Amino acid sequence: MPKYQIDATDQKILSFLVNNARMPFLEIARECGVSGAAIHQRVKKMENLGIITGSRLLVKPQSIGLNVCAFVAISIAQANRYQEVIDAIKKIPEVVECHFVTGRHALLLKLFCTNHDHLMEILINTIQNIPGVLQTETMISLDQSIERQVWVKGEKSKESSKKRFAEGEVFRRCDFYIISAPLTRLNLITGTLHYRCVIRKGGGISLLIRPF
Repeated sequence: MPKYQIDATDQKILSFLVNNARMPFLEIARECGVSGAAIHQRVKKMENLGIITGSRLLVKPQSIGLNVCAFVAISIAQANRYQEVIDAIKKIPEVVECHFVTGRHALLLKLFCTNHDHLMEILINTIQNIPGVLQTETMISLDQSIERQVWVKGEKSKESSKKRFAEGEVFRRCDFYIISAPLTRLNLITGTLHYRCVIRKGGGISLLIRPF
């Protein structure tokens, strides 16, 4: 079976869902210019292929008393004990991420604890007691400056769309404007009339809009 290649519509769907997993499919459909059923089918297909692995509720750790975020680098005594160490780490609820990394250490963990005493307890009595763990190095996060989902090419912000539209070429012909611009979806309001349209890249379509 050939590998599935996501197209521009898939990317746009993902960009909306990454920003808001609760965004209604009908609203996404309007933004993408397709039917709600098409959005549902595309999302289902990406779920089946493992492109979308699920959605979850995000909880602010500090709101439930987890005030210390730490990163723990782990060195393993023998490479063949890697899976054994991983299986033991999976049983530690404070660990929220585990990465196999390059460099001086083999593993990098991210964990949340209530306070420094709790962190010390996890380090000394749990992680460092795992068979195969040779050495640990701990870094405590003082502040998280950036927290976001992966970047997905697709949706353009309203500010970006407005800027691209402003930079497009605008000509006056009688009582209409002829607009030439890059690929952009526009929401234009003229009096009580609402125009929704697509300007296609490379020409081929002349878009006539009443002056606003």
